[in-house]
Amino acid sequence: MDISTTIAAILTLAIYSFLYRDNPVYKTAEHILLGVSVGYFVVITISNTIIPKLIIPLFVDGELIYIIPALLGIAMLLRVTKQFSHISRIPLALIIGVGAGIAIPAYMQAHLIAQMKATMLPLSNISNIVIIIAVLSVLVYFFFSRKHEGAFGVTAKAGIYFLMIFFGSTFGYTVMARISLLIGRIQFLLGDWLGIIR
Repeated sequence: MDISTTIAAILTLAIYSFLYRDNPVYKTAEHILLGVSVGYFVVITISNTIIPKLIIPLFVDGELIYIIPALLGIAMLLRVTKQFSHISRIPLALIIGVGAGIAIPAYMQAHLIAQMKATMLPLSNISNIVIIIAVLSVLVYFFFSRKHEGAFGVTAKAGIYFLMIFFGSTFGYTVMARISLLIGRIQFLLGDWLGIIR
């Protein structure tokens, strides 16, 4: 057992001490996690983004066009000053505008159009029929311009059941993922750290 495993185990137990109540041990571990994460991402950003994508092209290759993103980045950092914080709105507006221009068509393609294609199925097997019935009944449930009575109400009620099945399976998947993380940490503590299990 090495010192890094012991430190990881102590920090794991410190995080799990929150199960008892909020305490200084937990807060210390939380602050260590936050500080190490920020430090790690700063180093990764400098080594993987700023140096190869700004410093080298600008100062080594002599590509002067990179002055524009450099100035925009410096303007973004002016957000922390009171006197010049308004200048940071320019790169923020540019990022939001370009980001929206890229994200909206991508979102439409990935979610709306892909979902529409996924429901345009041949009625060749029972699972396709169930999917189409589920989609139509859920859409009927969310149609509030008409009172949910008669056949329309029965269809809306079926939509509620399909929604509850979806929410239940999603919740079950979330719980299962959290239990899987817990099992991984217990295996680490009992196996790698204490050596009780192999």
